[in-house]
Amino acid sequence: MLPIIQTLLQNGLGLVANAVMAKGQAFVEDKLGVKLAPNMSPEQIAQLKIKEMEHEEELLRLRLEENKLDIETIKIDSEAVTDRWKADMASDSWLSKNIRPMTLIAILAGYFVFALMSAFGLDANVNYVTLLGQWGQIVMLAYFGGRTVEKVMEIKNK
Repeated sequence: MLPIIQTLLQNGLGLVANAVMAKGQAFVEDKLGVKLAPNMSPEQIAQLKIKEMEHEEELLRLRLEENKLDIETIKIDSEAVTDRWKADMASDSWLSKNIRPMTLIAILAGYFVFALMSAFGLDANVNYVTLLGQWGQIVMLAYFGGRTVEKVMEIKNK
């Protein structure tokens, strides 16, 4: 199916490619009345472009449905994280309440150590510095971005 999607995208048939990814090749072939193949002739591509224009409204609806599912998945995931963080804060354990800030501090401290090593001319393995940088981005995004997403969702729901 991937070669077919690549062919569609290369020929400017993004709506058809999206529909194939969302609903499958057989569904799109039945709906458009055209056989999809990875090595379609220019005449077949032209016919498919005409069919895409004729069914543009339905193809756009499929695209919107897929995006709506993605948004719902993100919302469910963020709610699960929020619930887990609320449970951590309600816990009696000091560690569960402070694990996120401690992780952020540990990663930043490690990154700072490698920066100092580099400043003093000591050999710091670039792979470790890159790894710590990526971890730092992930933790900061979850730690600070998570709360921002919560606020945006609260505003959106009001």
